[in-house]
Amino acid sequence: NKVIKGSKTATRRNGRYADVGEIMVLEDQKFVVERVYSQSLGELTDENARQEGYATVEEYKQSILSYHPGMPWLPQMRVWVHEFRLVND
Repeated sequence: NKVIKGSKTATRRNGRYADVGEIMVLEDQKFVVERVYSQSLGELTDENARQEGYATVEEYKQSILSYHPGMPWLPQMRVWVHEFRLVND
């Protein structure tokens, strides 16, 4: 929903799910992956949280931990970042 509304322009996951240039389709809208890179949780900034659709890193952290009960939030833990944008054809 946040992607469709334009408030989410990146996603962070444990695995790499796309490559630069790949297209994902959500509700008949196309989004192109522009950047894929690794980042540690300790490197997250409030700007990164805003890419995810949250106001702050703490808000993002609490949301993630609510989806994954018992998961530790370790600053050294690395995730894959997938940044994307809407394709206007």
